[in-house]
Amino acid sequence: MGWFWADATPAAPVVPPTDSRHRHLTGAGTPPPGCPMHKTTVDAFLPSSPAPSSCPVPHDSPTAKAALSSCPVPHDNHGAAPEQRQERSMLSKLNPLNYMFQSISQEQAPNQTFALPTSRDESSIPKGTGDGNWEYPSPQQMYNALLRKGYTDTDITAVESMVAVHNFLNEGAWSEVVEWERRFGKGLSRGWEVSKRGEENAPLELRRLEAQEGGQAQPTLIRFQGRPKDMTPKAALLQMLGRVYPAKFGTDPPFDRHDWYVSRDVNGQKEEVRYVIDFYSAPPEPTGEPVFYLDVRPAMTPTGAVERLMRWGGDVWWRASGAQVREANNQNRQN
Repeated sequence: MGWFWADATPAAPVVPPTDSRHRHLTGAGTPPPGCPMHKTTVDAFLPSSPAPSSCPVPHDSPTAKAALSSCPVPHDNHGAAPEQRQERSMLSKLNPLNYMFQSISQEQAPNQTFALPTSRDESSIPKGTGDGNWEYPSPQQMYNALLRKGYTDTDITAVESMVAVHNFLNEGAWSEVVEWERRFGKGLSRGWEVSKRGEENAPLELRRLEAQEGGQAQPTLIRFQGRPKDMTPKAALLQMLGRVYPAKFGTDPPFDRHDWYVSRDVNGQKEEVRYVIDFYSAPPEPTGEPVFYLDVRPAMTPTGAVERLMRWGGDVWWRASGAQVREANNQNRQN
């Protein structure tokens, strides 16, 4: 997924001034059984023994943790121990926009007997830098990244299918982010105007408001990071409920987690909003097509929490209070 993006010429990072919905995704083609995205990477109750992630970036390494929590430039490197200096020097190889290596080779791997395409598809996701859209990896880059991660038994003939599935999931995740931004990107009061009449009426309300405002909000993706071993509180709660009520809540843990940082334009001021994405797999369709669920929502910041409460609470209140029936009766009386 997004963790395979890499820029041949990395752009400078941008430093600008957050009820979730599962998205049911099918139709990307059947990925091979050896695809690492199908391997569970987290366990809410056994955090010490997670399965390997499909992400080629070593998120659990000290290097990656340092990159996520501090400036990627090792300003205080002079007094460090030799092994510490060597560890921090790895940061210069990482792209601060996604904490991946600055470039992934397009060259064939040693002993590679099957040629893979080197062309890259452009996504529909605009970069926060304003210089075009993010690019997906080529199959050759994907294969090289998997080898670097340690997946030496990857079926090389299945890599193109893996790239297609990963790209498909990222496009679905971005469409969910765009829907959140359409609703709340111009403030909480406007978001409530869309949400107060429930999810069934939200699309109509959005179109009405956007027609008055002259168009949709256009968010951009500043950067992203894969966190496959960090289970979100919501996913951990669902795992706990699944142990207590397996018939209702029983599900496998997400096989991956991403945090996406989105640029939002609020009254001419750029704001950075963090979105959390849990990736779930489900039993395949009878036709063999894979099924995935994406749980996309703003992170649990004060603003993000209010947005999630408005969306969930507005829908619950609309249906529970019988507002739809009252509205229909009022229309009948007016007619």
